[in-house]
Amino acid sequence: MALVIGCAAGPLAAHPGAQQRGRGGSGGRGGAGAAIFLATDANKDGAVTREEFKGTFDSWFSEWDAAKAGSLTPAQIGEGLGRVIAANTPAPPAQQQDACGGRSNSPRVACQADVDKMMAALPSKAIAKPARPRRVLVLASTRGFVHSSIPLAAKMIEEIGKKTGAWTATTTYDAADINTANLKQYDAIVLNNTTGCFLDDPTDAAATAARRAALLEFIRSGKGIAGLHAASDSYHGSSCSDGGVPGGGRGGGGAATPYVAAMFVHGDKDADQKLSRAEFTAAVDGWYNTLDPDKAGRVAQADFGPRFAGLLPPPPPGSGRQNAGGAAQRPGGDPLWPEWNTIIGGYFKFHWNDPQLITVKIDDPKSPLTAMFNGQEWEIRDETYTFNQESFSRDNVRVLTSVNYDKMSVEDKAKEPNPRSDHDYALSWIRRESKGRLFYEAHGHHERNYAITPFLEHILAGVQYAIGDLKADDTPVKSGMK
Repeated sequence: MALVIGCAAGPLAAHPGAQQRGRGGSGGRGGAGAAIFLATDANKDGAVTREEFKGTFDSWFSEWDAAKAGSLTPAQIGEGLGRVIAANTPAPPAQQQDACGGRSNSPRVACQADVDKMMAALPSKAIAKPARPRRVLVLASTRGFVHSSIPLAAKMIEEIGKKTGAWTATTTYDAADINTANLKQYDAIVLNNTTGCFLDDPTDAAATAARRAALLEFIRSGKGIAGLHAASDSYHGSSCSDGGVPGGGRGGGGAATPYVAAMFVHGDKDADQKLSRAEFTAAVDGWYNTLDPDKAGRVAQADFGPRFAGLLPPPPPGSGRQNAGGAAQRPGGDPLWPEWNTIIGGYFKFHWNDPQLITVKIDDPKSPLTAMFNGQEWEIRDETYTFNQESFSRDNVRVLTSVNYDKMSVEDKAKEPNPRSDHDYALSWIRRESKGRLFYEAHGHHERNYAITPFLEHILAGVQYAIGDLKADDTPVKSGMK
């Protein structure tokens, strides 16, 4: 029998577009169209005029163009539109009853009720004695979906370090902090739900190259990286110009994805992967023409949602997705930074929706990174990732825990399109990268799980392994030998 150390009941948070990443349009209850209607109906009279629609989008352009560059990238529009959809999507009933009153999808401050529960569950001591005072940098930069648990996870890393003495932590939301000079002061980086091409600067290829090189040198020189949950939802898709996510431009949430792509189809006349204010305005004006085919000058709420969905182009034939060359895209998209794809150990293909019940199997019971589970399987409710079959292999990593797939129902198994042929669904692993070390944990989507002490102890052990204070066998156990 599995040891139940997760909360089977309690408030459940869902994010917009959770059903299928990159397929967009759902936006949670009521859909993306319903959210955009609420945001653009400025006088709240139950209808949106052209002036209201264009005026609201114009104000968003100014807000999203924080650098005053005069243009917006797909990632900027996706993140901004994702925030709009999230802010105007009614929370499901269970979330409305939550002590936090519904969590933001682009927060910087954790809900105090979540913090209180996390603090009560913190491990009491380090797994290993630090060789010297350690410093950890928590990176929370995203170019894709922005998880509401990001500030809580950052707080968790900070507070575990304080309580156990294992490290001191600094949190940043700026990818520019990944540079050679700044990283000299740190022993490990924690990638806190980083998504998309999280290091890249779409306007500066040299800055992008320098950041990538600094991250590779950091780990290969003997330091460590720990990845939480969506750290594996990065550098895969069709191209980094669309944020690095399948379907393109997922930005601030899955529901925004297809609309960003549609906006660029209509607006990017010079094909420079940016929209000037004039191009942006022209695209928005064209959208309103579609929303108001009778030229009534007003679009009622009942008509707005279905017509807004009609802005999307038809899916390509076949699998429904294509890569840049027009060929069918592999599940999870194509690798966009092969060196990193190998280091992180696998990239996102699909997730079972929170609060899917998962039985966690202990694959390496002798490892100090799994000692807190006492060799027993345990259950957790969370959003559970699966990985592109070509990107994840036990030949590349040493698996610590995995999904007990045999205990999943036929119905739950059937939810996953293109399931792995080996039914090997790893959840956490470690790997050696030259002189450095990598730890990854696939769970951590929902705030409830940061109140589970053994789960936090597992993360503590993983970060201490990445730092180099906790020694563990990281030799891969080859496929077929698990």
